[in-house]
Amino acid sequence: MDTLSAKVSYIKGLAEGLNISSETAEGKVLLKIIEALDDIADSLDDLMDAHDELEEKVDEIDSDLADVEEFVYDEDYDEDDDEENLDDFFDEDDDEFFELECPNCGEDVLIDFDMLEDDKGIICPNCHEAITLEFDDENENSEE
Repeated sequence: MDTLSAKVSYIKGLAEGLNISSETAEGKVLLKIIEALDDIADSLDDLMDAHDELEEKVDEIDSDLADVEEFVYDEDYDEDDDEENLDDFFDEDDDEFFELECPNCGEDVLIDFDMLEDDKGIICPNCHEAITLEFDDENENSEE
């Protein structure tokens, strides 16, 4: 199949063969149309070249990413395994921990009940500031 540039060149040759002159109004219009078609064909060729280069780069990046994935995640990698491992690590049914928001940095922190009895206090693992817990005696007063 002929390229667009080849087709425009053919039309230019036809116009020259027909002796289309820029002296007439129709001739001026036709020659300007052919000139515009030539510019469009050149721009399209440049765009197609840039597209081909970009496509090659994307293929290289895709190949490199596949190599990285293979290196990071072994051949037996399964995304469902990650979710199961996280569920095992953070067992929600485990009553030994509770979650609270650090008053200093606002991040959620898992607290072990043993930490409450520790003389060192509770240190936020995110901002490394001490977390003080205030317990309301409201329940004790309402029972009396």
